[in-house]
Amino acid sequence: MNARPLPRRAAARYRVVHETEYRYSSTVSVSRQAMHLAPRACARQRTLDHRLTIDPLPTYRQEGVDCFGNPLTRIEIDHPHRALLVVAESDVTITARGDLRDPADSPAWESVAEHHAYRAGRAPDAAALQACRFRADSPFVRAGTELIDFAHPYFAPGTPLLVAVHRLMHAIHRQFRFDTEATQIATPLLEVLAQRRGVCQDFAHLMIGCLRALGLPARYVSGYLLTAPPPGQPRLVGADASHAWVSVHCPRNGWVDFDPTNDVLPDLGHVTIAWGRDFGDVSPLRGVILGGGAHELDVRVTVLPLG
Repeated sequence: MNARPLPRRAAARYRVVHETEYRYSSTVSVSRQAMHLAPRACARQRTLDHRLTIDPLPTYRQEGVDCFGNPLTRIEIDHPHRALLVVAESDVTITARGDLRDPADSPAWESVAEHHAYRAGRAPDAAALQACRFRADSPFVRAGTELIDFAHPYFAPGTPLLVAVHRLMHAIHRQFRFDTEATQIATPLLEVLAQRRGVCQDFAHLMIGCLRALGLPARYVSGYLLTAPPPGQPRLVGADASHAWVSVHCPRNGWVDFDPTNDVLPDLGHVTIAWGRDFGDVSPLRGVILGGGAHELDVRVTVLPLG
């Protein structure tokens, strides 16, 4: 006798704790940091509470948003220190993704590329104009013929956009192995493509590169993954760490998210922090220091379901 399927939850609530600790071999006299650690307000996500604890206390701290609309905290510490501890605690609620219309109903991928292409004398609509920021090369994502060759089998002429993107996501998941030792954040995409190994940031960059090489707007999304899987389901790769996935723009559907690391469309288990052109736009902590010598870095992430 088959078990009755569990009803799909309409929403979920999580507490995310992201701890970042730097320990320096010599004294740091000045530190300036930009932090993407606060969850972004999205159509399906709401932040109930966010607390950022910094030790030592910053001399200067400013809350704002970056050029992509992501929450951004800037700090300066101008007194000597040998360690930096940043603890971000966030409570968020996420509403389940509504059932997407049949991917086969999305427009052909070539027409989407044409819709976002520049043409003299044609004024793009506001959504297309915003999406075009994510169509060009960026520091970590350089399009090339090798990426077109990899994506080409999944983008036959006339294929509906979301069908083709699903196929590309499946291909990356099948053909690439998750390996935390294989790459660093600056590893070139062509090296990732050649060795077929990497981590979620690599797979997101690779998928974005393929889409942009075909003229399609695609953005990099950073966030977190639920640490404990639902009963009877496998644990998702990337838990207990920052995670990354991809969003592609479709004129009919808006932005649609894809997670090539886990071969899923992000839903209740994905917490969004920020989006940009690539990892460099949304790094959790990025800055400069004066002094410090060598350093050790320890990052700890926990995502706890609440209620």
